[in-house]
Amino acid sequence: MTGQLFVVVGPSGAGKDTLIAGAMAANPALHWARRVITRPESAGGEPFEGVTETEFDQRLARGDFALHWQAHGLHYGVPLAELAPLHHGRSVVLNGSRGALAQGLAAYPDLIVLHITVPLPLLAQRLAARGRESLAEITDRLARADTALPQGLRAVEIANDTTPEAGIARLSQALRG
Repeated sequence: MTGQLFVVVGPSGAGKDTLIAGAMAANPALHWARRVITRPESAGGEPFEGVTETEFDQRLARGDFALHWQAHGLHYGVPLAELAPLHHGRSVVLNGSRGALAQGLAAYPDLIVLHITVPLPLLAQRLAARGRESLAEITDRLARADTALPQGLRAVEIANDTTPEAGIARLSQALRG
């Protein structure tokens, strides 16, 4: 039996981590794939494993990652073990990247993309409020916010334009199919 892989994507500041955490709390049967990222774990956000670039490169060379990509000056990897629940019929939720969707589709042709969207003015407010990026970085992120998804994907658009509770409810509904 094979579970369903859900890849959650959207621009920085769209609220992906908040929505995923809420959906996980609402449905503990889901598995949230923990990523490996080249940043300190103290940076916060989602639960992830922080590693150095050297450690990341060594793991990549060993073939430890099911998927990997670069974004915002960081390296991201999804360990093969984090997707193992799929082989036991359990659905897996992954905070992914629009830039890695073609790679994901090649490896997991049945994946479903859950595309979190936010109007640009609200996205700009959220990015400024979190205080992690400079004005130039916010401008750059906003310029990439409307990046189109690759063709050939099964995708569901989820608006996160009101309260976190409403966004969590929308994501939870999409995860139930």
